[in-house]
Amino acid sequence: MPDPALFSHDPSTLPRATGLSDMLAGRLAAAIRSGEFGPGDRLPTEKRLVEQYGVSRAVVREAIARLKADGFVDTRQGAGAFVAAKPGLANFRIAQPEGGGRIASADLAHIFELRGIIEAGMAELAAKRRDTADLAALKTAFARMQQALLAGEDGAAADDSFHAAIATAAHNPYLAQFAAFLAQHFSATRALTWATSAHDDVSASAAQIEHARLLSAIEAGDAAEAARAAHDHILAAAERRGSAMKD
Repeated sequence: MPDPALFSHDPSTLPRATGLSDMLAGRLAAAIRSGEFGPGDRLPTEKRLVEQYGVSRAVVREAIARLKADGFVDTRQGAGAFVAAKPGLANFRIAQPEGGGRIASADLAHIFELRGIIEAGMAELAAKRRDTADLAALKTAFARMQQALLAGEDGAAADDSFHAAIATAAHNPYLAQFAAFLAQHFSATRALTWATSAHDDVSASAAQIEHARLLSAIEAGDAAEAARAAHDHILAAAERRGSAMKD
């Protein structure tokens, strides 16, 4: 087991704000990923972490619970927390807005990149496999977005429905399930398009033009064009939010 002295980060660098337990969990997860603590190693005691980071026992317990939920550690009653055999593989998590505000710019760029990969693949399959019901669902969602656009209203829910319909049209239950899981996180980036300020700077109008191209390609059964349209849509959305994806 590593010497606890190796885990000597300066507690003053730990921000004192809402989310202390998440921040502490992040520090511990980073130590595990770096190999400072290997599979089977025991983490510092609750008392040691309280002293080292100047946080309460409740914060430490919440941090350990988070690490356990994410598959980084196993806990043994009366013995403490131990690094799991395969740390971090029990769950998949995407960054959330900081303190209830905006998602960090670096994380947002990565989320858009992930969206581009996933949604281009879904669109390609949707163009090959869509049926009459799929097209009807896509057109309904598109019409709802168009109505919201013309009325200057929030069309984020319809936007979510449009992309969910593409996932359904791919006719791959595992892909649809994964897309549904990711949708709760992708929804935050789509909501940016329909914010009041977005209507003012024509972001929603531009996005709807991109949606129209995507719908047209899927309806025409043009898989290559559908994939390009989906990728271009995500690329443009990232650029509108100042989070251009890397080449």
